[in-house]
Amino acid sequence: MSVPVLSRRLVLEAPVRLSDGAGGAIRSWSTLGELWAEVRSRTGRERAEAGAAVSTVSYRIVVRGAPVGSLRRPAPEQRFRDGARLYLIRAVTEYDAAGRYLTCFADEEVAA
Repeated sequence: MSVPVLSRRLVLEAPVRLSDGAGGAIRSWSTLGELWAEVRSRTGRERAEAGAAVSTVSYRIVVRGAPVGSLRRPAPEQRFRDGARLYLIRAVTEYDAAGRYLTCFADEEVAA
């Protein structure tokens, strides 16, 4: 297994529910920190959503390992931000047996 090249700085964000003042809630995002990562595209597809075309690309994002429960360990439903680009994390697993790195499977959606 090759050593990943962590050359892109990504911001890790977690969803937060905030009151909308009318008895409901809105979803916002809270910054947890910055992580260096290797980002590689996997597959892509296009689908119609609410009458508009949406392009979805899957990515494999590798970051340094962190213990379970650490704020530096990505989790499903969190996201990475790279400027205006957003990668929603779907799953996280160890990249290697020693747990030195983690692999995050993420999707980026863009209106086509």
